[in-house]
Amino acid sequence: MSTKRKPPTLQQKKDEVNKKALIWSISIVAALVLVTAVLLIVT
Repeated sequence: MSTKRKPPTLQQKKDEVNKKALIWSISIVAALVLVTAVLLIVT
């Protein structure tokens, strides 16, 4: 009756996914800021 433990690799994968999501969201926000700045300068 031993309790099964989740392997620690799952937590590492979640951390990697979170890092990728953070990088994507930051890059999207930065791109939006750049596009709006360019549009403001051009107009």
